[in-house]
Amino acid sequence: MIHGYDLSLSVVVPVYNEAAMVRAAMERLRAVPLRMEIICVDDASTDGTGAVLDALHAEGVIDTLLRHPANRGKGAAVRAGIQRASGDVVVIQDADMEYDPFDLPRLLEPIADGRADAVFGSRFKGGPARVLYFWHRVGNGALTLLSNMFTNLNLTDMETCYKMGRTDLMKSLPLRTDRFGIEPELTARLAQARARIYELPISYDGRTYGEGKKIGWKDGVAAIWHIVRANVFAPAVPVYERPAAAKQAPRHVHATV
Repeated sequence: MIHGYDLSLSVVVPVYNEAAMVRAAMERLRAVPLRMEIICVDDASTDGTGAVLDALHAEGVIDTLLRHPANRGKGAAVRAGIQRASGDVVVIQDADMEYDPFDLPRLLEPIADGRADAVFGSRFKGGPARVLYFWHRVGNGALTLLSNMFTNLNLTDMETCYKMGRTDLMKSLPLRTDRFGIEPELTARLAQARARIYELPISYDGRTYGEGKKIGWKDGVAAIWHIVRANVFAPAVPVYERPAAAKQAPRHVHATV
């Protein structure tokens, strides 16, 4: 657990057609030494994922199981999960084993000790990572640069799955994107709320398309529009008023088993 500041973590897991991976991913997530609830959102999977999730729910591996009757996209699943979160902090976790949940205790530290309201896990800050597609890396860099130009942040990985934030902050953000555009939208909303954001290195074991990776070049092109929409045509975003406890939290924490 996290010593010095007793935070609970809500982990929102959007799931779509991950029957082969979701059990291993959720069992590894459950093994992380944190006080957490796991919220899975099945986005109308068609490959047997639903039956695996039912079993995991019955076994107590996952705490809450939500279902969309029709496929709506990652953003819709993330929004549904955030609204059901009851922990002090929310983080998004993919169900495909690309992101290692044992990075979560370290990501939680800047929030636990009062330095941050939100934390991004960056695949490009020196953590161990599988070597994959050159043009994906170029595309990620270009999209992060464009997002940073609008938000005036200096992130290295805007598209990362690992976005963590205080639950009251995350629930206050007016999110509306249904699909992969949730990444630039969530980044923009946190900036507009004037949240204190930290970025830490994480490990990354990316998949190939043959192994089931879903995001493609069309999503990258669409992300340009989502960046523009989230920043230029943004709804009113309240400036985040952090609770007094967050301002007075102890500054030294660590995770132990």
